[in-house]
Amino acid sequence: MMEQVQFVFWEALKTFGLVVFALLALKAVRAFVGERRRPSTLGVVLYGAIVALVIVGARAVGQDVAAEVYDWAGQRNLDRHQYPAAYANSLRAVELRPGVLGYWQSLARAKFSTAQFASVLQDEPVFRALSPNGLDEDDLLRFAYSRFFLGEQREVILAAHEIIQRNPNYPKPYVLAGLAETELGEYADAERSFLNALRILPTQADAVEGLAHVYFLMGATDRALSVLDATSHYAFPFEKRARFSALKALYEQ
Repeated sequence: MMEQVQFVFWEALKTFGLVVFALLALKAVRAFVGERRRPSTLGVVLYGAIVALVIVGARAVGQDVAAEVYDWAGQRNLDRHQYPAAYANSLRAVELRPGVLGYWQSLARAKFSTAQFASVLQDEPVFRALSPNGLDEDDLLRFAYSRFFLGEQREVILAAHEIIQRNPNYPKPYVLAGLAETELGEYADAERSFLNALRILPTQADAVEGLAHVYFLMGATDRALSVLDATSHYAFPFEKRARFSALKALYEQ
């Protein structure tokens, strides 16, 4: 909400500035033409130039407003799980203002939600060009997960470690690394990754499930069940507890 208020304020300020510029320019041209007694054709040219500049400025402001409105609509669609509409609105915002990183991020979230993983990765060069100080963690993680779903597990592990180096206390990249290592059959590394995530956040449900699954794949069913039993000491949402119960029933078979 605060970002929206700031946007409205700046766009109103730009519109006000455009109006002030037009009035001052018209006044200056009127004074110039009147004092110098130039031919009327010069006045027409100058007035025409002012009108052209105002039109260009008004068009830019209009595109800014339209792009922001499309982006707001796209974010609202994402919140409501209306993913096709979110994609359409976010894409339109990018088309109107391709130099705004936030619009690309909204589009990437919409693409990810509609499983357009290859398309998400195709946009990575744009993100890097618009992020001179480096990609933020959410963008890096989204690209890494896209690679995971495309089966590029070695690249996933490298990307996860890049995020970990930047923020060692962020549990999600440990979970992602563990998932990729599990896919590659590197169970000892996966165990270590999931344990690191749980040391940071014991209620990281994906890490709990991942660790239990690794133990099950290693043939250590008792350890898998122990991991799931340990969740009773922590607060998990009902759906997660139901998931853990289903896994226990599967492993006990």
